[in-house]
Amino acid sequence: MSNQPVFVYNKEVLQYRFYQEHPFDQFRVLLAKDLIEQIGALSESQIVTSASANVEALQRIHREDYIQAVMQLSEEIPDPDWILRAQQYGLHDEETPYFRGMHEAAASITGGSIAACEAVMTGRAPHALHLGGGLHHAFPNKGAGFCVYNDAAVAISHIRDKYQARVLYIDTDVHHGDGVQWSFYTDPNVLTYSIHETGKYLFPGTGFVNERGEGEGFGACVNVPLDPYTEDDSWMECFKRTIEQTAAVFKPDLIVSQHGCDAHAFDPLSHMHCSMRIYKEMPRIIHEAAHTHCDGRWVAIGGGGYDIWRVVPRAWSLLWLEMIDHPMLQELDSTPDLSLPEAWIQRWQEQSVHDLPQTWLDNVNLWSPMPRRSLIAEQNLRISTLAMEYVR
Repeated sequence: MSNQPVFVYNKEVLQYRFYQEHPFDQFRVLLAKDLIEQIGALSESQIVTSASANVEALQRIHREDYIQAVMQLSEEIPDPDWILRAQQYGLHDEETPYFRGMHEAAASITGGSIAACEAVMTGRAPHALHLGGGLHHAFPNKGAGFCVYNDAAVAISHIRDKYQARVLYIDTDVHHGDGVQWSFYTDPNVLTYSIHETGKYLFPGTGFVNERGEGEGFGACVNVPLDPYTEDDSWMECFKRTIEQTAAVFKPDLIVSQHGCDAHAFDPLSHMHCSMRIYKEMPRIIHEAAHTHCDGRWVAIGGGGYDIWRVVPRAWSLLWLEMIDHPMLQELDSTPDLSLPEAWIQRWQEQSVHDLPQTWLDNVNLWSPMPRRSLIAEQNLRISTLAMEYVR
């Protein structure tokens, strides 16, 4: 096995764009990649290009008629009959509307996540990152939550079919990873873990602690739904204790983690109040779990994140820096006000709708403190304890 992690990247994923004002903008992948390159943390030898997923691969999760609908609605001028049927497939609203080239872009994303898993399972690399992936809301028969094909579920199914590996799926997106959960809800060999804002107040309205799997899969589903306005300390306390226990009990052969970074206080689509600190610390915990339980085999994919200027590039860069054991992370431990590269700020500030951050981490001392902090933390701790009752 090479000791060099790989960075899976394909320009085709940038074509996954619903319409100009839509909050899901894959331009964030380019911004993150550029930030990583600006600090000299990505070499050509680490970049892996990937092929699109074929129909056979997509059918591991998605129904044939749904794939056909996606393909037909991807045409420049779709047939009127398919337009009339788009709604039944979840592709005819402002949230997840069909667009030209949709199939090609979504299949490219799925192919990237499969390639990342293959790189790790074949021993080419100990870790692999595919920032274009993480579309965890798509279902077998419909699109939802900005997601057309569920690349994570397809890639995990591919691994199960080919390698019979036990997979621990860790979802850190602020929205519950519903599409992946329901895809493996009865499978004892895929444990789906999701930490997120409670579905009482946030899409998709699921991910409650009593969703634990069914049949042989009971106990292989863990949900940690946290209260709105959760801050760093409470989020990390709940994450650390639950993920360490989950990994120790389940004993995976591979970890696949989804790194939506929309629990940040700046994100416009959630109600959490976390800072960049959690996006530095969570990858470290996952990294340690991978080396403790599955010989380091770790695949990371992207996910949500709708402040594409101030949050996503930093969060995803910190993820890659953890995967490659970059020395800057140790510097951040002692120098939390470490500056971002000036060249990156100057390159993108004119295009940004916000003033770009000057440092890698946020100075939360400048933020207004949240009311009910102790009550929120107590409730979160109670929920995280309940979440671990039946893990197996």
